[in-house]
Amino acid sequence: MHNAPMKDFLQEIIDERTGSNPAFPRLVAEAEGRRRLARKLAALREKKALSQTFVAAKMGTSASVVSKLESGGDVKMSTFQRYCAVIGQTLEVAAPGRTPRRPVRKSA
Repeated sequence: MHNAPMKDFLQEIIDERTGSNPAFPRLVAEAEGRRRLARKLAALREKKALSQTFVAAKMGTSASVVSKLESGGDVKMSTFQRYCAVIGQTLEVAAPGRTPRRPVRKSA
């Protein structure tokens, strides 16, 4: 249970910040979502044996931007899209509470 005190400390900070900014828990949740996505993308990049420097060059940006993206930093959607294109992925975005549309299959 080594993580329990840290979690309590983190919750204290969230509770304190929420007092002055009621939107703070939402901001934390958004940051956690970015971090989860970033880890998945970094794992896909590594699986393809692509370096951050190579991906950055193909994107027309710096390796520090790729590092920021992969650490869950707040980057533009267009940066995510360019990154995904370089690593051979498609970025799909859905509005909250909505189910992404499924492709319509043509019947033979």
